[in-house]
Amino acid sequence: MATTEPIRNVDHVHALYNYFLKKGEIRNNLLIVMAVHTALRIGDLLSLKWDDVYDFTNNSFHSFISVREHKTGKSNHIPLHPDITLALNKYMYVARPGVYLFSNPKIGKPISRVQAHRIIRHACEALKLPATFSCHSLRKTFGYHAWKTGVPPVVIMDIYNHVSFAVTQRYLGITQDDRNDAYLQVSI
Repeated sequence: MATTEPIRNVDHVHALYNYFLKKGEIRNNLLIVMAVHTALRIGDLLSLKWDDVYDFTNNSFHSFISVREHKTGKSNHIPLHPDITLALNKYMYVARPGVYLFSNPKIGKPISRVQAHRIIRHACEALKLPATFSCHSLRKTFGYHAWKTGVPPVVIMDIYNHVSFAVTQRYLGITQDDRNDAYLQVSI
């Protein structure tokens, strides 16, 4: 089995966003946008409910998502990135808000992890993106691009709730090109 890689090319990330928008699959667009911008594991993302992102009393989106991660049991408070709010707004116009954000309308429960994987695999195949992209790639994509924009790796490690820096290093998917860039950018 191939190692899951982060999506390093921003154009590939945007191609995934746009792929679903062009097809009118707004839920799947939201899935990609939220996965990339929250760095949540797919199981935690799929368990999100509308109440986690929207205040129906005040008719407004929350500023943060609060999640207790299934794997670690740790709490995570994630600000809603403007791209998430935009995708949520689009989704609210076409979705019938039920309990779960990523509902399977036939059963009223969230789509399965397997279905989420199929959604992403199908889009990657259609866009001719590398076969090493998966649901977990979206989580890794956040860290990779955070690191490339200057977020300290220790902060990324904390966001991921990793217990060792070695795990975070693997998530970042640092390549020889990244190492070369580092050598060439340092001016002393």
